[in-house]
Amino acid sequence: MTPPRLLTLNAGSSSLKFGVYEGTPGLPLLLSGQVAGIGGAARLRAAANGAVLVDKAWPDASGPEEALAAVYTWLADQGWTDGVIAVGHRIVHGGRDFLRPTVLTGAVTARLADLASLAPLHQPFNLRGVEIAVRHLPGALQVGVFDTAFHAQQPEVARLYALPRDLIEQGVIAYGFHGLSYDYISGVLRAQEGPEAGGRCIVLHLGSGVSLCALNRGRSIATTMGFSALEGPPMSTRSGSLDPGVVLHLIQDRAMSVTEVTDMLYNRSGLLGLSGLSGDMVTLLASAEPNAKQAIEVYVYRIAREIGSLTAALGGLDTLVFTAGVGENAAPIRHRIAELCAWLGVRLNPEANLAADRQISRADSSVRVLVIPTDEQMVIAEGTAGLMRR
Repeated sequence: MTPPRLLTLNAGSSSLKFGVYEGTPGLPLLLSGQVAGIGGAARLRAAANGAVLVDKAWPDASGPEEALAAVYTWLADQGWTDGVIAVGHRIVHGGRDFLRPTVLTGAVTARLADLASLAPLHQPFNLRGVEIAVRHLPGALQVGVFDTAFHAQQPEVARLYALPRDLIEQGVIAYGFHGLSYDYISGVLRAQEGPEAGGRCIVLHLGSGVSLCALNRGRSIATTMGFSALEGPPMSTRSGSLDPGVVLHLIQDRAMSVTEVTDMLYNRSGLLGLSGLSGDMVTLLASAEPNAKQAIEVYVYRIAREIGSLTAALGGLDTLVFTAGVGENAAPIRHRIAELCAWLGVRLNPEANLAADRQISRADSSVRVLVIPTDEQMVIAEGTAGLMRR
């Protein structure tokens, strides 16, 4: 008898990651894939057992919904949906109520839709992914795994803004994001090092979105993203933290609408806004344009400042971990951030850094520096499998 399968979906506004796992102990990965560049020069890539199955332009992915529908059609045509009994979805925002993997009933998705304004780049597409999954696989269990859940046990002092109490009671607090990534890194450290799990550790999730998380023996203590996915260092197209007075000025004095300000902060700021060229780090590193160079300088400076802040929250620093697209692949960025953290005793091994070895710090470094690839899909799969077994 063929073992059951589960499908994982990580649906965003410009990319869609998917995986098919065997529903047996260890959750063997059968297929992994991604549609990148949705809405532009979209491309479908998928591999099984280390072999590339497809790598081609994907004009069907003219938008997020079209990409989802096209991926389901491709999966079905190739036989990958055969035996799928559950679909696990990354849901960016779970609010205060959803702290563990949850079956996505109609009532649950309606409550999650109310949180869309807190993560406008992701939440609507996450939930649209659920709708399309139900249509294509109506008999499968639909499960949500939440990015915010990993940070729910932070000390209250780390989650509160200095706002009126009635707003706090209504949920205007710091939630934190990228929790699936941090959950995975925490698990890797715990599996390799036991309960110490890196000790006082800061993980740098440097991708299109950027956040840092302070872990104390694998548990989230503080993180740079808060109420929304805008807070923290500059990102690909998101502004990162800025004086709230800037938003008031834009609305009151520049007569910008809320919609216009939202679009600017999420889609036209960050590295793209600073450089006037691109939000892609590979493009910026290759550019000789002064604004591109300055965008990178601001990026690494703000990340280094956040490392100092999180080190204070931890009371010291034992381990620094780079992960996600930029963190795993951009050796010059790791080098520049490490240089700004020399005051902490961070010392990189240049050869190890260029090779992206697991440990890239020198033997005399006071802080161990690691590069650990993240795997959010596995965290989704594990959360989904846990509900399948009940």
